[in-house]
Formats: sequence, structure tokens, C-alpha cells
Amino acid sequence: MGLFDQQEQAARFAAQPLAARMRPRTLDEFVGQQHFLGEGKLLRRMLQADRLSSVLFFGPPGCGKTSLAELIARHTRRTFCRLNAAASGVKELREVLDESRRRLESSGGRTVLFVDELHRFNKSQQDVLLPDVEEGVVSLIGATTHNPFFSIVSPLVSRSQIFEFRPLEAEDVLHLLQRALADPDRGLGQTAMTADSDALQFLAEISDGDARRALNALEIGVLSLDETHRVLTLEAAQESIQKKAIQYAADGDEHYDAASALIKSMRGSDPDAAVYWLARMLEAGEDPRFLARRIVIAAAEDVGNADPQALVVAAAAAQAAELVGLPECRIPLAQAATYVALAPKSNAAITAIDAALDDVRTRRILPVPVALRDAHYAGADRLGHGKGYQSPHDSPAGFAPDDYLGVARSYYEPADRGFETELRRRLEQFRAARAAARENREP
Repeated sequence: MGLFDQQEQAARFAAQPLAARMRPRTLDEFVGQQHFLGEGKLLRRMLQADRLSSVLFFGPPGCGKTSLAELIARHTRRTFCRLNAAASGVKELREVLDESRRRLESSGGRTVLFVDELHRFNKSQQDVLLPDVEEGVVSLIGATTHNPFFSIVSPLVSRSQIFEFRPLEAEDVLHLLQRALADPDRGLGQTAMTADSDALQFLAEISDGDARRALNALEIGVLSLDETHRVLTLEAAQESIQKKAIQYAADGDEHYDAASALIKSMRGSDPDAAVYWLARMLEAGEDPRFLARRIVIAAAEDVGNADPQALVVAAAAAQAAELVGLPECRIPLAQAATYVALAPKSNAAITAIDAALDDVRTRRILPVPVALRDAHYAGADRLGHGKGYQSPHDSPAGFAPDDYLGVARSYYEPADRGFETELRRRLEQFRAARAAARENREP
């Protein structure tokens, strides 16, 4: 490399943001993801044996997917090719694959193909990768923030090892910040600036495990200090980072996982957790009507007749959310979510309807009993429809004692919780009376 090339490379490096300059150079410098990269773990063993197959990295931004891909290429001494699926098409993809094949055939050189944002390739583009991945022409490293089981074609998933990246712990991010502040070559060590511990701790926590976000905020904070202020304070750190963008896609894992957490928190009688997940989804821009529907469903499915008022509150909250919109609708939604969470729980109603639906679908359809058939038309009397029907209002007991109203199987079994305790008492009374009526009719 000539002097001019070296200067050009140095200039490009200096122009990179701090997060890019501080990418780890060795596996020992890599922070986090020890659940698959620690000693004895699968990916570490694959690298040590130089048996890297195709892998899919998925997880939130800033947790090391790109950095680890570059480290892997360096560790295995393979040619590293990088594409961004958002900016590349089939033409660029085929060029890289063809070159990788020629390299393998001419010199035996292996290629690591890193495709960032792999989920942005459509099905046809992903299918282009399949033959060369299967034949080992390239070792694919696909990075995505979306669950590959939803966003990547199944043949490619089946040919790849999947590694789920987790957000970095605050302690890991703090370590990276301290390293960047002290490094004179790649980091901010040459500035001779320091940072208060509470400022670094703030950046480590507010970044939500996103090292890129924390490091770039540190760089802004340090470089914006004037010569008379050599210390990054907490106030300066707070000014150096924007309102955090919550990782949340309306059709991605975050949407379904957060909705699941909200429902299970209400079902688990934890109003604090329910309010947290509700707040997270609202802050991320979730449609309040979707949240209202989830709460209404939970009121019916998980509370049911143990507290019939829960469905009334939930339905009223849904109507109020439609009426007032954001930001005020957060209040009735929170009211309903906390009410449902603290209500006694019973799934007897959904169990009953699902059992009855299964009978309708899989067993012989029962005819409507003659006594229950519509008798409000001319000619019904000639057919005998409605004959024998006894209104509960005409019974001294206030209910129909005969068994023609029922079917052979019992579906609804109230729980011994909340209002269903009273419903169970009533049901047992009615069933006992009908059983007695049957016995009296038997010869």
C-alpha cells in the first residue's frame, strides 16, 4: 500500500463514528453473547474447528451482529464480502456468488458472505442464495432484527445455524464506554477528556443494550465540550442522546412478544407488569385499538363470569379509547388492564364454548327439541312445534325443571372463584332439580 493509499485509509477511518472505530479486533475484545460465544459454546467450537457453516444472527440493533461477522471472517482467514439487503439486488448478489465460486475453484479460497438486514431480501432473492449455501461455495452470515422463522425462507433457515443475540447488559456497555474513553488510537483518549461515573452509567442504561447508540452519544458529548470543561457531566450526557427509539415493529417479534406479555401479565394477576407492557407498546406507537381488543379478550377469556364486570370495564375502555384517542386513551386502557389483572380468574366460559364447538364439528348434530322449536307462525301447531314447552316464569321454582332444554353433555363448569362461586351453587341446584324430575318420571 502506497503512502497516498495509507493516508486515504486513515482519513476514512477518522471519519467513521466512534462505534465503528471501536469495533473489536479479536474475539477476546468482543463483549456479550457469551451464551453461544463463550468457552465451550457452539459458535466458539465451530470457529476453533474451522467448521463454520452458514449462520443466521438475529437480535436488536447494536448488540454486535456486524462486528462478530467481521471477526469471524478475520478469525477464519476467509475472504469477507459484505452486502446490505436494503441496497442490493439479485444482480449484485449473483456477482458476489459467481466470484466466490471462481475463487474456490481456482485457489481453494473460501468466502464469508455477510448479508446485513437479510430480511429485506424477498423470497426470490433469498432463494438465489440456496444452491451456493448448500454446496458450501459461501459461508453465509445473515444478520436480521426479525425472527428468521418468520422473515427468512424455510430452506435457508434449515441450512443454517441460528444464533439469537441479546441486548448487552448495562455493565457490558459501561465497559465499552470506558474502553473508548481511554483508547488513544481508535477512541477518545487523545482528547484528554474524562467523564463522571454517573454520566457513563446513564448512557449505559439509557441505551437499552445498544452499544452503537451509547458510543455515538459518548462521542457527541465529549467532542461538544469546550476547552474550559474537560469533564462529561450527567447533564451533558443527557443532552447528547435523543429520546430513545424503542425497538418495535408492528409485524415483528417485538409486537407479538409484548402483546403476549401484556395478556399473560393480566392473566397472572400482576397489574404492575400489565401497565408496563401497556406503556411500552403505547410508547412504541402501537394502535390503541389493538390494545383495547386484547384487554377485552382477556376480560372474557381469563376472567369471564368470575367477575362479569371486567368485560363491562374493558368494553367501556375500548369505546373510550376510540372516542378520545391519544394521549388521553392511555387512562381508560390502564384502568381496564389493571382491573382485569386484579379480577378473579376463570376460563370456564371459553372452555365451555370450545368443548361445544368441538362436539358440533366432530359429533352427530343434535336436532332442536320439538318443545324448543319456533311456534310463532301459522302451521307450527300442526307440526307440533313448541308443544310441551314450559316457561320458567310459569314454574314456582323459577326455572324449567324438565330436561328437554339440555343436551347429554355438561359444558359449563364454573370455578370456585369470585362470582362463579355463586354461579356454581345455582348450576348445582338446577342440575339436581332436573335429575330429580327425571327420576320421578321413570316407572
